[in-house]
Amino acid sequence: MSNKKTLILGATPNPGRYAYLAANRLKGHGHSIVNVGIKTGEVAGVPIEKPETIHHDIDTVTLYVGPQNQPQLYDYILNTHPKRIIFNPGTENTELQKMAEAKGIETLDACTLVLLSIGEY
Repeated sequence: MSNKKTLILGATPNPGRYAYLAANRLKGHGHSIVNVGIKTGEVAGVPIEKPETIHHDIDTVTLYVGPQNQPQLYDYILNTHPKRIIFNPGTENTELQKMAEAKGIETLDACTLVLLSIGEY
């Protein structure tokens, strides 16, 4: 299995949230992570940073931010230029998907947790 460095957008230290579970499962499956969100703290031993620094070595952005809060993050996401963006349930956004695909970024309506559990991540 190869390491697919993943930026978790919407990271939170709240253990009841799917973004928290995804961070821990990604690390458990050997993927390095970057936690980005508006909360402070850390998840899976990695600090949560604000969406300011553009990371250029990201394979996957996995979204845990609803479509209503995504427009202010479009530039951040697209300038990161990941290989793919996973739109987890509740984050689907046709506008962002079209913008990403126009830049050659694969988009997926899927669940990161399910992909990991079935070995398809």
